[in-house]
Amino acid sequence: MSIPPSHSTSSGDEIEQAPAQILQAQVRVKGVASGREFIAIIIALMASGALAIDLMLPAFPHMREEFAMPPVRTTVGWIVTAFFFGLAIGPWLYGPASDRYGRKKLLTAGMLLYILSAIAASLAPSWGWVIASRFVWGLGAAAPRSLSTAMIRDRYEGTAMAKLMSTIMAVFLLVPIIAPSFGAGLIAIAPWRVVFLFPAVVAALLLLWARRLPETLHVDRRRALTFAAIGQAGKEVLTHRQTLSFMLATMFLFAVMTTYLAGSEVIISDVYGYGDWFPFFFGSIAIILAANSLNNARLVHRMGINDLVRRLVIIVVLSSLLLVVISFTGNGHPNFWVFTIGIVLVIPITTGLMPICNTAAMIPVPHIAGTASAIMTTITTAGAALLGTLANNQFDGTVRPFAISLFIFIFIAACLVLFGATSRRKPRATVREPR
Repeated sequence: MSIPPSHSTSSGDEIEQAPAQILQAQVRVKGVASGREFIAIIIALMASGALAIDLMLPAFPHMREEFAMPPVRTTVGWIVTAFFFGLAIGPWLYGPASDRYGRKKLLTAGMLLYILSAIAASLAPSWGWVIASRFVWGLGAAAPRSLSTAMIRDRYEGTAMAKLMSTIMAVFLLVPIIAPSFGAGLIAIAPWRVVFLFPAVVAALLLLWARRLPETLHVDRRRALTFAAIGQAGKEVLTHRQTLSFMLATMFLFAVMTTYLAGSEVIISDVYGYGDWFPFFFGSIAIILAANSLNNARLVHRMGINDLVRRLVIIVVLSSLLLVVISFTGNGHPNFWVFTIGIVLVIPITTGLMPICNTAAMIPVPHIAGTASAIMTTITTAGAALLGTLANNQFDGTVRPFAISLFIFIFIAACLVLFGATSRRKPRATVREPR
């Protein structure tokens, strides 16, 4: 029996949709990407950030050896953490300015910074220089990450945006499927620092392709670049119940992913001794993540954002609780396959929730999409990086701290989702397809 869509305007507890009158008209320019090519470029740009993380995971052992890491093996995880800190701060270089000058110029500047810092990392003489380069690299990667979201919000709204974001997430997850194995292959035929150079080459090609993107922010919708305007936009983001709740929920869900990204290699290698199989493990989980995101794109169209997030958070809370129970078996060393099943029940649902929650947070603020995206990216990324670092620092040679941390983050996110999904405002606009 099919589940009917939840698009009725009569319910008072639906997620608020943006009023149609504050949404801009789409600029149509001949000779530039539109439709499917627009989406393809956006996906590729967003995937460049994931490439800068996942490609180098197989190089962790080489980094430990070359830079004489201390016995605490989680030190190498700073190559992920520093990048996320850059991602967190970077949107402020682009978001507010993009609301004034448009998206494309700022996107170009960010991609150039991405390329230069990746080259710097490949030439870094010390671990400190690598980490510094990774931080700047994150600043550059923040441009495609935050501005792509703003460009999507310029053209889509409501359920249509949620469906597209879920589809983008599914394709985006192809990078974790391919990148670790590809990175291992590159290391097999070249010095390990090739994992820094390859993303720079890809980014250069993307920069050329991105020239075909249209400028999505019409001149009539541009805002003054002043502290007062930024402050007003920030106040609107931080005081809107739906936006604030879903933004913080996204942060805790993202913390689950940062914990998984930085901690899974240590668990697979140190707890289970399967380090050589880590790329296969990581890629297999990513396939499930992608399939789940595609399924969410279908479900959000049928059920609506509100009903879908409510059901998913309940399921993922129960799944993460089961993972905690599993983690206490075998004296903190549960059977590998049982532990993997627990991961499969938790991580894909968490990943599927992230684009939906991000969409719900952006829905009420299309008129300040650049600034709103900067605020959200900063808070969600910095918070997730800090929480993920805190969680991974609890590693004690077992999987228990990992599982407990995931449950805590997911439970808090679920509470925020359930709070934010009950909007105080009833008006809803008809869901609009891309302009």
